[in-house]
Amino acid sequence: MQNFPKVSIIVLNYNGKDFIKKTLMSVFNLNYPNFETILVDNASTDGSLEMLRGFFPNLLIIKNNVNKGFSGGNNEGIKYVLERKADFILLLNYDTEVEKSFLTNLIFSAQKSEKIGLVSPIIFSKNSSKIWFSGGKIDWMRMKTIHEREKRTHDYAKSDYLTGCSLLIKTEVFKKIGLLDEDYFLYWEDADFSVRAKKAGYDLVVSSKSRIFHFEKSENKENKENKIYWLILSGLIFFQKNAYFWQKIWLKPYILARKTKNYFDLKKEKNTLAKIVKKAYDDFGKRKKGTIHNNC
Repeated sequence: MQNFPKVSIIVLNYNGKDFIKKTLMSVFNLNYPNFETILVDNASTDGSLEMLRGFFPNLLIIKNNVNKGFSGGNNEGIKYVLERKADFILLLNYDTEVEKSFLTNLIFSAQKSEKIGLVSPIIFSKNSSKIWFSGGKIDWMRMKTIHEREKRTHDYAKSDYLTGCSLLIKTEVFKKIGLLDEDYFLYWEDADFSVRAKKAGYDLVVSSKSRIFHFEKSENKENKENKIYWLILSGLIFFQKNAYFWQKIWLKPYILARKTKNYFDLKKEKNTLAKIVKKAYDDFGKRKKGTIHNNC
């Protein structure tokens, strides 16, 4: 590598006490020589922010007074970086652990072509050899994203969509297409940003030599309800915004069929999840954001 461009790593925290210390320790162990770390806290209530201040007294922290969600929280960090000088911004989940050469390999892939705007590592589940993400596709007909999980042999591979779990982005991309869309409180904002970047002419790639591990929070009832709600609501927002006209012709009856199924689920089961699904559809119909707080 001829030079080491400046990278600003943004770690967004929301009640991540069980994970985030391990995440930051792995970040501070990186062998890349030119990076800074910024923690954005989304009004955590679990004592994680106080814990981090004790363990990492020199850590740069941006504290939000309310939970702004994934897009809004990360945007606070992104705006801070854009006012200063950095070549790349790395978004990193608080429940991850990175390998020592992770960032070096990401930058190496990013410098392969001027067209490359976004780069993702290979993401493994927990500390296993099971791949969680090695590239992504958007299924426009069934309204979902697909995680590819095969091994990569080339230095990098192009992708239709990249997850926001760990995402390296040239700062010029933000200057060209804007920040993360805050219409998405949680989920689908990464797919939206991927689509916008591709439309602006950037390539999205996965770096085969860059590896991290993703420790997903275990789901209790409340977390599961939140996840289902935001996946549905944000997905509806995404396809309304980004689908082509001919795709929307198909999506209207598809959504109607899903709402009909939900209607019968409610009559048959009267369960909480069916009510959460209905609330997501109702809130989308009203074009307003929901009121369930992000606990994911």
